Amino acid sequence: MDRSEATRMVLEVQGIDPDRFGIEWVSSAEAPRFAEVVTTFTERIRGIGPNPIPRRKAAAPAAQAAGRAR
Repeated sequence: MDRSEATRMVLEVQGIDPDRFGIEWVSSAEAPRFAEVVTTFTERIRGIGPNPIPRRKAAAPAAQAAGRAR
């Protein structure tokens, strides 16, 4: 099993559609291909719909600093 397969399995266990994950190798010399890969992935994610995991509210800066001081 490679890392991308493992990542897909972890996402599925966490209740996240594994189709929200993708990995493609694109050379820095392939700007048009990069644009195509990003556009295709963006369309795929939009088709899947909103992220099912609710966003956590950010902690107040003082609370964050207090957590680091422990």
